[in-house]
Amino acid sequence: MKISYNWLKDYINLDESPEEVAKILTQTGLEVAGVEEVETVKGGMDGLVLGKVVTCEKHPNSEHLSKTTVDIGTGELLNIVCGAPNVAAGQKVVVAPVGTTLYMGEQELTLKKMKIRGEVSEGMICAEDEIGMGTSHEGIIVLPESVEIGLPAKEYFNIKSDWVIEIDLTPNRIDGGSHIGVARDLAAFLNQTKSTEYKRIPVDHFKTDNHHLEIPVEIKNPEACPRYSGVTISGITVGESPDWLKNRLKAIGHTPINNVVDITNYVLFETGQPLHAFDADEISGGKVVVQTLPSGTKFTTLDEVERELHGDDLMICNVSEGMCIGGVFGGIKSGVKESTQNVFLESAWFDPVFIRKTARRHGLNTDASFRFERGTDPNGVIYALKRAALLIKEIAGGTISSEIVDVYPKPAEHFNVQVNYQNITRLIGKELGKETIKNILTSLEIEIENETEDGLSLRVPPYRVDVQREADVVEDILRIYGYNNVEIPALVKSSLQYAPQPDPDEIRNLVAEMLTAQGFNEIWSNSLTKADYYEGLEQYKEEQTVNLLNPLSADLNGMRQTLLFGGLECVAYNANRQNKDLKLYEFGNCYFLKGTEQKEDPVSNYREEEHLGLFITGAKITENWTGVQQPTSFFQLKSVAENILKRMGFTISMLKVSESQNELFSEGLTYIENNKIVLELGIVSKKFQKKFEISQVVYYADFNWEAVLMRLAKHKVAFRELPKFPLVRRDLALLIDKQVKFQQIEETAFKTERKILREVGLFDVYEGKGVPEGKKSYAVSFILRDDSRTLNDKQIDKTMQKMVAAFERELGAELRK
Repeated sequence: MKISYNWLKDYINLDESPEEVAKILTQTGLEVAGVEEVETVKGGMDGLVLGKVVTCEKHPNSEHLSKTTVDIGTGELLNIVCGAPNVAAGQKVVVAPVGTTLYMGEQELTLKKMKIRGEVSEGMICAEDEIGMGTSHEGIIVLPESVEIGLPAKEYFNIKSDWVIEIDLTPNRIDGGSHIGVARDLAAFLNQTKSTEYKRIPVDHFKTDNHHLEIPVEIKNPEACPRYSGVTISGITVGESPDWLKNRLKAIGHTPINNVVDITNYVLFETGQPLHAFDADEISGGKVVVQTLPSGTKFTTLDEVERELHGDDLMICNVSEGMCIGGVFGGIKSGVKESTQNVFLESAWFDPVFIRKTARRHGLNTDASFRFERGTDPNGVIYALKRAALLIKEIAGGTISSEIVDVYPKPAEHFNVQVNYQNITRLIGKELGKETIKNILTSLEIEIENETEDGLSLRVPPYRVDVQREADVVEDILRIYGYNNVEIPALVKSSLQYAPQPDPDEIRNLVAEMLTAQGFNEIWSNSLTKADYYEGLEQYKEEQTVNLLNPLSADLNGMRQTLLFGGLECVAYNANRQNKDLKLYEFGNCYFLKGTEQKEDPVSNYREEEHLGLFITGAKITENWTGVQQPTSFFQLKSVAENILKRMGFTISMLKVSESQNELFSEGLTYIENNKIVLELGIVSKKFQKKFEISQVVYYADFNWEAVLMRLAKHKVAFRELPKFPLVRRDLALLIDKQVKFQQIEETAFKTERKILREVGLFDVYEGKGVPEGKKSYAVSFILRDDSRTLNDKQIDKTMQKMVAAFERELGAELRK
């Protein structure tokens, strides 16, 4: 959301700079994303000056060009070649000398001294579109004879500058979704150090001029529309808005349309209350009816798209047909046109849930729906209506031709909240003082109904939809007081506590720190994803996907079943921007639909699991002067993943490790404990890499984090003395069939020798010259130790012979000489 600094000053006296205002707003919970200087004309006409054409003659080498000399008040005439058909000697014109930058639409042009058809040109005599003052390119701008030569064009055209403050508005702070809302927060903050108030533009002079155009209103669905108000203005002239109004809208990024529509938009961004203007002559039957229409009803909106209505879409209708999708988008027939002479102005309070569902169903996100679906101020409806009606009368002419119709059967009530002074101090961490607390609450328009020694009884206005609990009030007090004004204590008091179960957050942070120390970066991907990612999958079946009833878009229409796809989106995004060497991790939940049967507890249809995903791709070691670039590998990921398991209390040799059957991997391993998968890792299947247009190999590890935590909860930490007797290492070169895996060798070795065998390792694999077809050579190390005595050669040889015999017998292995 964009806020104009100059516009903001209509409602509050500000001595603070735009940058200072931005800092205050961020501190009060309206986080500022950026501050930018803007001008009514792009570039602000910097460098442009007014000049006089002294001479003008035909270009010797062109029939369509003129050769001129121009005086811009510097004492020297500029030679300018001009292509305009209306250029003539004696004219006062707008001149862009060499070095000036012109902005024509999205194009930028910096003028240089150059030759055009053999004649030197030292600038340009400008047309309307070349300086941003219009769209005409038929000829140069000819100014009155009285203008001063050498005067900067920005002074002559009265070019204004402004500062635009862009706010990342969170869904709970729609009360700050307008210039008045921002002014209210600013005033509350500044009032803590100096007397500051915000003001609204008065509408006390509003009055009905006649009763020539009375249009009654009927609400048939008060649940969806608790309040609907309207007034008519007749005899208006639809046309272009005055400069001040157009400049205000342009500053915040909105294109002016016509004076009536611009006024409704202006009041929307001023007050936060959406309005809609109907052509009153198109309201057949002379009556407005707020209702729903049957499902399947066709309705064409302002964008000329025919839409099929849902039975819960709230419609603003006349007696025979719909005119507008309430709170979302207008209809093509009843909108204000150049020929419109009479308007019916609407100001309403719609139920947020109805508007949100309708907007999602039709894929419409308008400025009006953005506010209605978050909750507008029911008590601001009439003020906005009067403000817009008075502006229309002032700018477009006409007379107010009816009393205000206000159908409001059940007025909105304030939220009653009790706050305790002691709780305020406890939550904030500082005693603010009762007077400071009351001053802040009053500045935020929260009424103090009653005060006791212990606390306050408050009435919170209904537009503060996010303040309904004591904690919400305390948050409001703190953000206005200033987070930075709460000192960090010099002494922190704490006590040691024993936790019988591991704290999941602490364990998660421990693993995150391990990964970060190894060069991994944490990512957060959206839990919402494309449901069609799961089409045709066996393990992650399409019917297991939790689909959204009202998705934001087709790309966010389901809940993820795996962290892989979000991670691949991140890998693709980075790889496309030349950041190809990646080590990433993510903690996140995955979601599964267990069945579609209707149950008393619908939540039981769903299952949710926490997972940890690791991704590595690109180079392990980048190219440098000490060596060549080394690609990452499966074994690098395997090492990291197994170290996490070890840190969590797993003994790798006690896990069942097998080839992964997961379709996400082209090759991989699965680690199982007690028939539950703890970890799967491998090379991401090429079909998924192709789906995300990733050309490099991606390795992925998926931890079932709930299984990891379950194992950790049972893990007991023990210690033992360092061994008193030395280790002995023996190596074997085994010639085996290609199908035999190292895991089989390891299992056979430990099955054969349980007492003194400590470790089995693989340090070389060879296939090639000297090795028969279908065979491979494994170089395997064996670590032996007896904890009761030093091993002698006789024991060692006996053990090794026993294992060699087992390898020959069970695996068909041969010793390679």
